[in-house]
Amino acid sequence: MKILKKQRLLILLGILVMLAGCEAKDQTKVIRLGHGLDTSHPVHKAMLFMAQRLEEKSGGSMTIDIYPNQQLGSERECLELLQIGSLGMTKVSTGVLENFAAELKVFGLPFLFRDREHRFNVLEGEIGQKLLLASERNRLRGLTFYDAGSRSFYSTEPIKNPDDLAGQKIRVMESQTAMNMVKNLGGSPTPISWGELYTALQQGIVDGAENNLPSFYLSYHYEVCKYFMVDEHTALPDELIVSTAIWNKLTTQQQDWLKEAAVESAEYEKTIWREAELHALEEIQKAGVEVTYPDKEAFREKVAPMYDKFKEDPVMKKTIEAIQAVD
Repeated sequence: MKILKKQRLLILLGILVMLAGCEAKDQTKVIRLGHGLDTSHPVHKAMLFMAQRLEEKSGGSMTIDIYPNQQLGSERECLELLQIGSLGMTKVSTGVLENFAAELKVFGLPFLFRDREHRFNVLEGEIGQKLLLASERNRLRGLTFYDAGSRSFYSTEPIKNPDDLAGQKIRVMESQTAMNMVKNLGGSPTPISWGELYTALQQGIVDGAENNLPSFYLSYHYEVCKYFMVDEHTALPDELIVSTAIWNKLTTQQQDWLKEAAVESAEYEKTIWREAELHALEEIQKAGVEVTYPDKEAFREKVAPMYDKFKEDPVMKKTIEAIQAVD
């Protein structure tokens, strides 16, 4: 399996070396952005909005070509291509990005945010801006956070409380924090790439997964998993990233245009995300999915040891306390 993944990455690299992450065409700077989402996903629509705003701001001198649906690789593969400058930009969950910047593990802590308002106050404030740059030492510069809602569990088996997860094989991202969370809840965490998950659920390789409502709906996972438990255990934001190999070649003005367009697209995405959540909830219920709302306190008790472990690190302890102190 590892050999096949390496071969795939080499093929992608060969293609992208020919294309280059960012190139000039008749004085137009073209930045290529690859990601794994469906074209109907709110975050993809936000990136289209960003591309439009960048072109407007730059008077047509800068454009972004977007490649969705894992055309250029998985989230981790895209990050690796950014690191060598063969791809210009990507969007990844901070759960995956924690492998490149340990500080971002904090977002994987269950029930870190009190509510949606608290989350945005953190992400758009001083703490969020600092965390956006945490991966820069690994040649990955964060531009903005996209709302990815709250993540909940869904399964092919009935789930109404933490005890129902006991023994279930639950797909998680390539995130040690996510794996530890599922273990604390009694489940068996199984890392699988997003693009392979539908088949894995269908074939019984895993019993369930955890994600937000729009992703559950747009991936058609509701066709296989008929039980969705709205426990909202984590609220991992997506992060829009640019390769520093590309960023450092831009002029200060071009950097400003790109950053402004990114931030504006994040604001736009907030609105369409909420609409997508409500639509997804309505549609999956029409499709026969049983949606339940458990007692969250039962989950908090089981994952409490994760906070104790995180706070053994003085830096992480300071970050957690700073987030909790935000109004």
